[in-house]
Amino acid sequence: QVALVESGGGLVQAGGSLRLSCAASGRTFSSYAMGWFRQAPGKERRFVAAIDWSGGSTYYAESVNGRFSISRDNAKNTVYLQMNSLTPEDTSIYYCAAQAREKYYSGSYYHTQEYDYWGQGTQVTVSS
Repeated sequence: QVALVESGGGLVQAGGSLRLSCAASGRTFSSYAMGWFRQAPGKERRFVAAIDWSGGSTYYAESVNGRFSISRDNAKNTVYLQMNSLTPEDTSIYYCAAQAREKYYSGSYYHTQEYDYWGQGTQVTVSS
């Protein structure tokens, strides 16, 4: 069982930056790949970024590639999402999620149904 708690959301002007954190409970954090997704009102939840168990491989949606950076600290049971050059289109609720290692297959990180645990979300609002 893994409990995830996001923090770091808020209101920022376009062009600004935010860093989201996701703290995980449990002793097996390093056994999970971690992902960030976002969901705007009336829209489906979409993949943003993912990182494998060791932190050695990262994956990004095209819309955020080059602006966002995902990282993890397994000693602190925490995954981060550094968001730079924010635009109003980045406004969403951001969720972190954990995917067990045994669920992995090529491309599994991009799909919400392949994640086992979800946080409650944190609101990010970017003003123009």
